[in-house]
Amino acid sequence: MQELLLEIAEAAAGSPDKGNVATYIPELAGVDPDQFGIAVALEDGRLLTAGDADVPFSIQSVSKVFALALALGRVGDQLWYRVGREPSGLSFDSILLLEREDGIPRNPFINAGALVTTDTYLAESNPREALGELLRFIRAAADDDSIHINERVAQSEIATGHRNFSLAHYLASHGNMRSAVDKVLGTYCHQCAIEMTCRQLALAGRFLIDADDMPPLVAVQRRRRINALMMTCGHYDGSGDFAFRVGLPGKSGVGGGILVISPGRASIAVWSPGLNRYGNSKLGTEAMETFAKRMGWSVFG
Repeated sequence: MQELLLEIAEAAAGSPDKGNVATYIPELAGVDPDQFGIAVALEDGRLLTAGDADVPFSIQSVSKVFALALALGRVGDQLWYRVGREPSGLSFDSILLLEREDGIPRNPFINAGALVTTDTYLAESNPREALGELLRFIRAAADDDSIHINERVAQSEIATGHRNFSLAHYLASHGNMRSAVDKVLGTYCHQCAIEMTCRQLALAGRFLIDADDMPPLVAVQRRRRINALMMTCGHYDGSGDFAFRVGLPGKSGVGGGILVISPGRASIAVWSPGLNRYGNSKLGTEAMETFAKRMGWSVFG
């Protein structure tokens, strides 16, 4: 497997088309698109890496996986009265379905649904306490207390997040936002600005693979549901394409990171800042397609 990871990293370095970095968040616009990292945290505790696996990056929407786990731990299945479980078929920041479906987001991984999830774990807390709880969850999953929030990225998102503010106000207009909009948006932008390396992210994702040495952070049934949503909704309107090409649950972020779960086997983190037309890492998607095919890993047999 180590040789395969090195081969994948070498192919990524030589690729003539690395995609385009997210420019609508100023702090992400200047990230070097030539970087590529991959890490595989196996069920037995081994960790294999290649490329820029120790370079920190903004995990962005990958944070929605951990936020969802936290929200489900707080309210359980009550969450599904406020957010659906279906693919959207539209871009991650679209407002169209909110208008048609009375302010109920299609799933917790598009931005509107993630805002509801953030509102849920925020609850009666102040943002600092809620973010502290989220960070403690991620740090416990990764067994790494150095994981932190990049304040520059958070402020950059707050200053330019007009579509997210629109989504939050629309949710509030339908009574699907319990806390003040500014409070939710500030918390959400800081959540997305959590900074991790591939190594840290792969280790943090092990709570979703049923590893024996992991602390019991979520119940088995809840873990299965999170993985199911990652498979069907984790790549926005590119979720079907990723499922077809890779065959494993995954969650992407516009920072170029992807967290992929091979249930019972491994948690994989891949990062390359250049994005494809869906807003998912171009080289990361290609790398996972190669990795899954060569390893013979797929939930479809």
